[in-house]
Amino acid sequence: MKTIALYGGSFDPPHLGHEAVVKALEKLDFLDEIIIMPTFLNPFKENFTAPAELRLQWLREIFSDYKKVHVSAFEVEKKRKVPAIETVEELLQSYDKIYFVIGADNLTSLQKWHRYSELAKLVTFIVATRDDVKIPQHFFKLDVEAAISSSELRQNMDRTKLPHKCAEEIMKYYTEHNEKQN
Repeated sequence: MKTIALYGGSFDPPHLGHEAVVKALEKLDFLDEIIIMPTFLNPFKENFTAPAELRLQWLREIFSDYKKVHVSAFEVEKKRKVPAIETVEELLQSYDKIYFVIGADNLTSLQKWHRYSELAKLVTFIVATRDDVKIPQHFFKLDVEAAISSSELRQNMDRTKLPHKCAEEIMKYYTEHNEKQN
């Protein structure tokens, strides 16, 4: 049995900020594995731009050379909104300890998560720094220098903020999507 970091999100699109979080997690010697878990659809959102299977494919390509990283299709295969607690309960059947990775921008909504109080007892939160958001001391703070927002990128694609491995594909997809919207 192992200790893992679970890093979930929409990754719509995946960007260098996500990669920076994973690189910072890789430096933590108490983690045996990092599981990246793209959502089918974020429980707080009503739609996505890139389909879940495509985001999953991009993440697998981006992190293919990372030794401690596994990209999981668990939530994508459910084809529905999956609360974090459901994913954690599933993973606890195979792992001893789960560190749950969130960006500091998620701190304001954390109490609204489905069965949050139960989730908080099952995991230790790792909070990646973002936008000078103050991180309470009872959370493990992960210093990350990458102020990139997926929602901003969806509106204004910037190749320099995309992971090298899939930058062209991601750029092309979102550029074409934005052209169809206008």
